[in-house]
Amino acid sequence: MNKMGLEEYKGVYVFAQQVDNELSGIAFELLGKAKELAGDLNTDVTAVLIGSGVKGLTDKLAEYGADKVIVVDDPELKEYRTEPYAHALSSVINEYKPEIVLVGATAIGRDLGPRVSARVATGLTADCTVLEIGDFPINPIPLLMTRPAFGGNTIATIACPDHRPQMATVRPGVMQKLDPVAGASAEVIEYNPGFTPNDKYVEIVDIVKDLSDTVDIMDAKILVSGGRGVGSPENFKLLEDLAEVIGGTVSCSRAVVDSGWLPKELQVGQTGKTVRPNVYFAIGISGAIQHTAGMEESDIIIAINKDSSAPIFDVADYGIVGDLNKIVPKLTEELKKVV
Repeated sequence: MNKMGLEEYKGVYVFAQQVDNELSGIAFELLGKAKELAGDLNTDVTAVLIGSGVKGLTDKLAEYGADKVIVVDDPELKEYRTEPYAHALSSVINEYKPEIVLVGATAIGRDLGPRVSARVATGLTADCTVLEIGDFPINPIPLLMTRPAFGGNTIATIACPDHRPQMATVRPGVMQKLDPVAGASAEVIEYNPGFTPNDKYVEIVDIVKDLSDTVDIMDAKILVSGGRGVGSPENFKLLEDLAEVIGGTVSCSRAVVDSGWLPKELQVGQTGKTVRPNVYFAIGISGAIQHTAGMEESDIIIAINKDSSAPIFDVADYGIVGDLNKIVPKLTEELKKVV
């Protein structure tokens, strides 16, 4: 694709992920960011809904910011499989020519995004944390895509000046969804490029769902998070007691997961989940950039650490220097009196 053809690419498109005919939260988060980008570009927002029997989800996408919804509905799309989904999304891009395409960096999106970008011959910036329209006077105006690089030790801002669409995957929990507008409507476009199973269509023999009763830490309003400094898996009882008093949920750093103390789904950070609670307790967490990247947007951060020079204090709103084995039980007892 040469630069001369870039002007025909218009609009901000979002892959509206659904599983079992239920929209994933990342779809609404991406629509919120897409609405902002589209405002800067004076264009509109289109959700691409791929699945089987999913037309009933279009109204909800409209409520969260979609001006248009392109529905690709086919029995071959009932469950996520790489080949038919990649064919569906790349066909939509080739047919409708969006300027920007956003995909969630979920298990599905991490598989789908790179394959689609290769098929439509454009670049893909993965795991973005910031997306904004460039403010310098060149045409066409580029999307600036920012992501952590080199293990989170530096931040890279990437542009895709010569090809369209400009594609990015975005981690769940990073972008803010808009408040839904009840009764909002969107133009619905039904499109089907045709699906012919080939040797790349895997056969799904069985689906086994994880019946874990673990609370999703991304939904928690209060997180009591522990790091290596907690000392042992048994010592997490101190954090559980504190969480119980204040209606919080226990989470942890990567070091805790690597040690086998808590499961991966409770991990906060660059290789875990991005969280945005009202209150975040960082207990025995040093505050490496890989961890703070996943929690620095919390409304209030309270750090407890015996090392006064720990980097966690640089992002904390309140800090307590001392032994967590003494401080956390005392804090729990005092909170019991007022909660």
